[in-house]
Amino acid sequence: MIRPRFVFSRPLGIGIFFSYLYGVVSSVQGGLSFNDILPEDPKMYDKMKPPKKDGKPTKVFFHVTVMGLDSINEGSMTYAADIFFAQTWKDPRLRLPENMTSEYRLLEVQWLENMWRPDSYFKNAKSVTFQTMTIPNHYVWLYQNKDILYMVKLTLTLSCAMNFATYPHDTQTCSLQMESLSYTTDDLLFDWEETMPLAVDENIELPQLDLVKTERGDCTQVYSTGNFTCLQVIFTLKRRLGYYLFHTYIPTCLIVIMSWVSFWIKPEAVPARVTLGVTSLLTLSTQHAKSQASLPPVSYIKAIDIFMSSCTFFVFLSLMEYALVNVVLEDEQATFRQMNNVSTSSINIIS
Repeated sequence: MIRPRFVFSRPLGIGIFFSYLYGVVSSVQGGLSFNDILPEDPKMYDKMKPPKKDGKPTKVFFHVTVMGLDSINEGSMTYAADIFFAQTWKDPRLRLPENMTSEYRLLEVQWLENMWRPDSYFKNAKSVTFQTMTIPNHYVWLYQNKDILYMVKLTLTLSCAMNFATYPHDTQTCSLQMESLSYTTDDLLFDWEETMPLAVDENIELPQLDLVKTERGDCTQVYSTGNFTCLQVIFTLKRRLGYYLFHTYIPTCLIVIMSWVSFWIKPEAVPARVTLGVTSLLTLSTQHAKSQASLPPVSYIKAIDIFMSSCTFFVFLSLMEYALVNVVLEDEQATFRQMNNVSTSSINIIS
């Protein structure tokens, strides 16, 4: 079975555009209508029934081209993806047009409303945007062997369950799940396209994360109504440390070191030492709040919490050190005054 090769490149988009124009012109010239591809008796075609052969479930082959990942939001635990999504299946019930001489023929996309097609949906999608500029970004091809290829360009907002226990040294795993809505595995099976199932743009660049790995997987799940076929693309994202190094770690360490300056200030300089310690504590509190600004209020302890709490504890110890020094100094001064009074009294008695 021959299918178009899916390679991420600009020529692909240009080729799709001109193929679309060529198909429209050919359709007009050839006068092709939907009835031309239906069986001789249209009643034999039921668009609600998958084209099963010998009682076996219909197989649908997927191809996904990931053109972009962005808008990763830790607060809402979502991310956005731009993809080309292609589905290929065989429907032997259809007829080939009499004037079809090429390997494939471009069909009117609206005909899909009267044809059987997979009921695939994006399981973890919060919103799906269909691209319409400059023309609707989807097309349907009918091959000589009665394979049907349907490709569409989409922008998805997807949910991603993130764990921030090691934040900001965390690695997140986000998925793109495609599941059948109403057909069980007895009627429909999803599989990956053999020649090129997945293509990812190598130039994807994220502000704070690196895309370290992309995998394909199976997410078929058992529900109370049966088994529903499901495929997924898994993205492994590792957080970059540079931003947090210069905006959190280094400034916080400098604040702690600054609080130690009070050790070299005379104990008698009470305002200077107390002001330095309290200011350091307040600055650390602000720094801690800033480091949590982009995160949801999770109930478990994160790595950044341990670091900030440790720094706060060291600054607090510097304040306690001054309190201890102040108490010891007061005791020494009281003892000195008492000894001075005794000496003065002794001199007065002698004189």
